[in-house]
Amino acid sequence: MCDSCGCDHDHEDVTIAVPGRPAVAGESHDHHHGPGRTLRVEQDVLAKNNHLAAHNREWLEGHKIFALNLVSSPGSGKTTLLEQTIRRLNGTLPVAVIEGDQQTLLDAERIDATGAPVVQVNTGAGCHLDADMVHRALHTLAPPDRSLLFIENVGNLVCPAMFDLGEAAKVVIISVTEGEDKPLKYPAMFAAARLCLINKTDLLPHLDFSVARCMEYARRANPDLTFFTLSARTGDGMDEWLTWLNDAVRSA
Repeated sequence: MCDSCGCDHDHEDVTIAVPGRPAVAGESHDHHHGPGRTLRVEQDVLAKNNHLAAHNREWLEGHKIFALNLVSSPGSGKTTLLEQTIRRLNGTLPVAVIEGDQQTLLDAERIDATGAPVVQVNTGAGCHLDADMVHRALHTLAPPDRSLLFIENVGNLVCPAMFDLGEAAKVVIISVTEGEDKPLKYPAMFAAARLCLINKTDLLPHLDFSVARCMEYARRANPDLTFFTLSARTGDGMDEWLTWLNDAVRSA
């Protein structure tokens, strides 16, 4: 068990796969350590990751690819949001996707059905993507220049906050079914994010959830956070999100 991120992934196999093609296995980073070495090893792990993230960022910026790291707890609706985003963009922007999950190709197959290029990164017992996994996935995916890249991280509001992937911004997604106090419980993630999408708003009439209070809690961690409230299922609020994406890609 790694004290720096809470995940148990010593020598776990990382698999990078494209739906319909043979999977490619590779070994993930190893940062298991004993008592008394936690801080140094954590610093070493993050320093190595940050170096690789800077390389990813340089490559992405050089190819004018706008990359977003989508982070959330499990069940927030990230994959549904991605499906609807890609379909509503309707080819107006080239889009590619890196899917992160511990197991299965299920999410990648859903994205593949939208027509967007996608690769799946299975982390085994690992609880987050890191810059090296994204680096290898980029080689497999080869997204086109001047495109939009979505990186759907493993469902987890703790570890992904620590690991820079080389993205232009983190987008934290919270659903109204999770509880408005999530930003208080996981402040590091909201502090690291540039956008917060509050999803599943179609369920608000059936829940005791205050959007205003959730935003207030999130702003305690990050006063500059930008919010969009939407329902990926019904499409309500999606236009504002799509406008932001188009403007951000043009600016990049």
